[in-house]
Amino acid sequence: MKRRTLPVATALAATAVLLLTACGSGDDKANDKIAGADQGSATPKESASASGAPAENKPDGVDVSLPKDMNLVFDWDKPKDKNEAAAMDDAANFVRAIYHGVDKRTSKDAAVTAYSTGEGLTYAKTQIDSRVDDGWTATGTRRHYQATTRSASNGNSVEVAFCVDSSKFYGKEVKTGEVVKTKPSTADFDYFKIVMVKYPTGEGLWQASKVYVETKAEKCQ
Repeated sequence: MKRRTLPVATALAATAVLLLTACGSGDDKANDKIAGADQGSATPKESASASGAPAENKPDGVDVSLPKDMNLVFDWDKPKDKNEAAAMDDAANFVRAIYHGVDKRTSKDAAVTAYSTGEGLTYAKTQIDSRVDDGWTATGTRRHYQATTRSASNGNSVEVAFCVDSSKFYGKEVKTGEVVKTKPSTADFDYFKIVMVKYPTGEGLWQASKVYVETKAEKCQ
């Protein structure tokens, strides 16, 4: 899974309070122009520290490994377009980076700053910090499926959209290890749109710059 090595930026402070499971407008409608397509990518400044993770868990020289009880499944086919395939791969790595940060109890993680920038970085940090502050981690299986990609005309931005099924993905209290299981409902299904931007000097690296989530998404059920 290792594709290339890159330097990694220092984490920025989160500047907005976002919902625990959502960011942006839930009624965002598809159109010909990708939202945030002109947004640039932040410039990494620091190299990632060495990690004991195996190579398949370090696609860009940063650790995105997860504990055995935290299973993120990406049930989708890669597009033929090279850029869209790379953007899709790194959209998955962006999600992995968030839960790696949750597991490590920090949003100042090399993987977070490798795979996100701008509002995407703020989203990732808020997701991690909210769980850390409340004493929660996660366990179970989170499935990602029905993925589509759409490129901007400038070739530097790709929208990666997909469904998420969290019906078998639960909150776990860190101190006690207690798993809180909820009754399956429409609240378990979300529809994500992540705007991935091409990192200008990193070979094949894409970063999440914006995140939109439609909660209780009927299209995903």
